Amino acid sequence: MVTSNPFPTVEKCPSVGREKHTVVADMDGTLLIGRSSFPYFALVAFEVSGVLRLLFLLLASPLAGLLYYFVSESAGIQVLIFATFVGMKVSDIESVARAVLPKFYSSDLHPESWRLFTSCGKRCVLTANPRIMVETFLKDLLGVDMVLGTEIGTYKGRATGFVCKPGVLVGKNKADALKKAFGETKPDVGLGDRHTDIPFMAMCKEGYLVPPNPETKAVAIEKLPKPVIFHDGRLVQKPTPLMALLIILWTPIGFPLACLRIAAGSLLPMSIVYYAFWALGVRVTVKGTPPPPVKKSTGQSGVLFICSHRTLLDPIFLCTALGRPISAVTYSISRLSEIISPIKLVKLSRDRATDAAMIKKLLQEGDLAICPEGTTCREPFLLRFSSLFAELTDQLVPVAMVNRMSMFHGTTARGWKGMDPFYFFMNPTPAYEVTFLNKLPPELTCSSGKSSHEVANYIQRVIAATLSYECTNFTRKDKYRALAGNDGTVVEKPKLPANKVMGC
Repeated sequence: MVTSNPFPTVEKCPSVGREKHTVVADMDGTLLIGRSSFPYFALVAFEVSGVLRLLFLLLASPLAGLLYYFVSESAGIQVLIFATFVGMKVSDIESVARAVLPKFYSSDLHPESWRLFTSCGKRCVLTANPRIMVETFLKDLLGVDMVLGTEIGTYKGRATGFVCKPGVLVGKNKADALKKAFGETKPDVGLGDRHTDIPFMAMCKEGYLVPPNPETKAVAIEKLPKPVIFHDGRLVQKPTPLMALLIILWTPIGFPLACLRIAAGSLLPMSIVYYAFWALGVRVTVKGTPPPPVKKSTGQSGVLFICSHRTLLDPIFLCTALGRPISAVTYSISRLSEIISPIKLVKLSRDRATDAAMIKKLLQEGDLAICPEGTTCREPFLLRFSSLFAELTDQLVPVAMVNRMSMFHGTTARGWKGMDPFYFFMNPTPAYEVTFLNKLPPELTCSSGKSSHEVANYIQRVIAATLSYECTNFTRKDKYRALAGNDGTVVEKPKLPANKVMGC
C-alpha cells in the first residue's frame, strides 16, 4: 500500500492523443486487478506437476507472505518461484504459459489501466513475475511490445527454482531494468500500484497510481484485441489460496466418486443410467423430443445425431438422454476411455473415403452419433463442422450439448486424454444439458440439391443459435497448434511383428 501519494490516480489521466506515447506498466495490481500472483503460480504448479506440487506451494505460501510483508517483496516472491518451479522442465512451463494462463490473466484486466495502456502507441510491461509466465499472454493477446520480468535460473532444460541476476524485479531493480531498456529516453507514462513501483515511475514523464478497489470489475472479454477461444488446463476457477485448499482436500474424495460414477455409467443398463447419475450427483437435463429408434425390420437407415462437442463424454450423455445405447464415431480416443465406454466407439481414420464407408455401414446397423467439429471447445464458440456426414444420409438430427463444471475441466489438449472422464466426474456436481432439435426437413438436405457444406453450415448455425454461441471457421488443427504446438494428429505406434517378443 502506498502511504504517501506523490502521483495522481489513473482515473485522472487523459487517454486522448497518446498514439505516439510510450507507457510502462506494472502487472499485478496495476494492469491486473488482483494484487497477488499466487493463483498464477498455483496454476503452473498444478498443471505441470499435479496436486502434490500445489500442496507444496500452498504450504510454502505462509512463509512467502511473512517475507513479503515483513522482510521484502523480493524474498516473498523468490519463495513462490522456488516452490513452483524447482525441477520443472522449462518446456512445460512455457506450455502452461501459452495454453493455460492467458484465459485467467485476460479475465482480470483493470478497466482504467487498460484504457490508458491501449491509448498509447508503444507498450511495455515491467513486472516482478517471471517473464516466462507472462510474456506469451502480454505479447500475443494484448499486443505488448516489450516485457521486462524476472528471469528464472535453468540447468539442462529444467528450472532450478532460483532467479538470475539482478534478482526479482522490484523497487530499484525495476528502475535499473527500465533504464537499461530505454537508456536516457524517458517513457511518457508510468503505471504502478505500490511504493516499490515509485522508483521506476519517477523515471517517466508522467506517473499514475492504480489504487486497490475490490469493487472494480474486469474488462469485458469482448473488448480484448483477441478473444480467448482456445485454452487448456484442468482447473475451472482461479486457484486462490482457499480454492487451492479445497482442490487438495476434495481430490481424495473426488477421484473415488468419479470411479463410482464411471462404473455406474459403464455397467448399468442405459435405461437406468439417467437415474443412477442423479443419485450420484450428476445432473442431466433433457430438452426437446428425440426420434424413436429405427426398427431394423423396416430396412431404414439409422438416424445420425449431429452433436456439438464439449467433452469426450458427449455420446455417453446423448445415450443417457435417449435411454438406450447407440454407436458413436470419434476422431481420437484413449485406450482407457475405449475400455470403460458403455457404448461402441469407432475411430475415424481421417481418410474421407474410408470414413464414409464406415459411417454408412454403422448407419445400416442403427442410430449413430457424430461430433463434426472434430475436437472440443470450452468457450461459447462452435468450430467449423466437417461436411462429410451430410453426404451420407438425410436422416439428420442436430443435438445441442452443453455442460457445467465447477472445479475441473473434462478435456485436455496437452495432457493424457485417458483422464478426461475422471476429471469431469470428479466435479462435485457435474451437469449436462442435451437439447434435441427438429430433424432436418428433406428440402434442407443433400437429396434436395443442397451441397454438403451448406447442410453442415446450416446445422452449425442452428445449434449455435440454440446455445447462444458464435460460429467460427476454426478447426481441430487451429486448436492444437495454439495449445500444444502440433496439429492434433495421434501417430499410431508401430505394432511388433508376430514373431517378435518385447524385450528380446
